[in-house]
Amino acid sequence: MIRTCPSCGAKNRIPANHLADKGRCGSCKSELAPVNHPIEADEALFDEVVKAARVPVLVDFWAEWCGPCRMAAPEVSALASEMAGRAVVLKVNTEAHPQLAGRYRIQGIPNFMVFRHGQVAFQQAGAAPRSQMRSWLA
Repeated sequence: MIRTCPSCGAKNRIPANHLADKGRCGSCKSELAPVNHPIEADEALFDEVVKAARVPVLVDFWAEWCGPCRMAAPEVSALASEMAGRAVVLKVNTEAHPQLAGRYRIQGIPNFMVFRHGQVAFQQAGAAPRSQMRSWLA
């Protein structure tokens, strides 16, 4: 994944297994914080992160037309910020990536899955409050 340094604007490649780690910009050596926002994932990025992450990965399967998905989005973003360094949050648009939704038999959205060590540890369809999402990652 490519992240832009907030200090100098340089682009830095961050391996999937280091998304939850603090790092340093390759150019200016400023600290790069762990990813603190949901990452829009395509199939390749999804597979890379889920397989390599050393922390739990919460995946939000959603679609733009879905009202409950739009209502859950701020909670998902807040959770990503709150859990930075302890979890990674991915968002998969089921309209843009139907093959990925099909792989996990996603029937209703929003649909949340937690992966640990590349394996599904939890799944729930339907919106949930941030406190409940946090408990899934514990």
